[in-house]
Amino acid sequence: MSDARTAGQNPSATAARRRVLSAALWALQVLLALQFAMAGLAKVFGDAAMVEMFAAIGVGQWFRYVVGALEIAGALGVLIPRLSGLAALGLLCLMAGASLTNLLVIGTNPLLPIGLLAASTVIAWGRWPRTRALFTGER
Repeated sequence: MSDARTAGQNPSATAARRRVLSAALWALQVLLALQFAMAGLAKVFGDAAMVEMFAAIGVGQWFRYVVGALEIAGALGVLIPRLSGLAALGLLCLMAGASLTNLLVIGTNPLLPIGLLAASTVIAWGRWPRTRALFTGER
């Protein structure tokens, strides 16, 4: 009887690799959630640096509350398995706007929002099957 599998397709090795990748993705999700929770709470509770930054943006302080609430919601969402990919997509969009705002409006270094955008992208990509299942009704 011939074995159709090749050496690179060992099921136990594939399962172990999936577990390691899933654990790494969860670690990234927790770090991202902590970062966004801290940033969102600073905005909502009126940290002086956040008030000053949103004054420089010129949209109004109401926008600080909106962004803070979205960051807190995203932080919670990336920790809920069913919503993690969708929340990461939302945070990705938020950080795209933050990167452009830092670069074009207030003239500050966009490195932090770009890093958070990259982390959100990795999570959104890694959790894409769950996100797709939300919209298609698959399990």
